[in-house]
Amino acid sequence: MDIAQGERAEAKLDAFIERRSPKDPDADEREELWKASVRAYTARRREEMRAAWTSYHEGQAERHLRTLQDLIAHHEMQAAKLCKGEGS
Repeated sequence: MDIAQGERAEAKLDAFIERRSPKDPDADEREELWKASVRAYTARRREEMRAAWTSYHEGQAERHLRTLQDLIAHHEMQAAKLCKGEGS
């Protein structure tokens, strides 16, 4: 096997490896990919937080409604007793 034939085989292998290997993005492209990733993460996190706060406020509204209904019922009962001359 002569040297030229070995070099041709090596060049073919190098070309094959180059075609098959994933292309690394350059620094600017990496930065843009990173920025896009951060934007996607931020949007996803913002949506998760919005959903959590929505759930919290809906739950609080339900709890306050139950509490206020109980308070209203209690005060109506006390007022009715007082109107009838019961209690003081």
